[in-house]
Amino acid sequence: GLRAALTGHMVFSTLHTRDAASTPIRLIDMGAPRYMVASSLQAVIAQRLGRVNCPNCAKPYQPSEQEMQWLQGAERDDGKPAQMMHGRGCQFCHLTGYAGRIGVYEMLEMDAALTAAVNREDTSEFSQLAAKHMVGRSMRSHAAQLVFAGRTTLAEAIRISSEVED
Repeated sequence: GLRAALTGHMVFSTLHTRDAASTPIRLIDMGAPRYMVASSLQAVIAQRLGRVNCPNCAKPYQPSEQEMQWLQGAERDDGKPAQMMHGRGCQFCHLTGYAGRIGVYEMLEMDAALTAAVNREDTSEFSQLAAKHMVGRSMRSHAAQLVFAGRTTLAEAIRISSEVED
């Protein structure tokens, strides 16, 4: 895959990693030469599936203090007030409060600084730079936006982000 990317081919591949930022390091750990990873990788998308509030029984609710702590620092993208919803359970959703799934994503676009950091032996610099690039664009941020829009519960957003952060 990396050799094809170096020759100008667009390559899509799947790799199991915790988040987008850990993908280049994982490729190197798997034996890919640093220069190949640095010169061929342009973007990494990470995804999780989250449950969607049931449109039939979702009602506004007041999150717990612990849930609200998770939201600290997050603001709704469009400036509208948060509309936190929670499905109560009905026949439509088989008493679960959820109906369907939605993708929760993050994307790390490689730039010159990230590419240079991948080429270095010490991976901590890459990790720090990638973390800075992901501020406000992480999977956790996307999950928070879905909560603010009433699409999913705060509990579901916390579950998704804890899978990423572990």
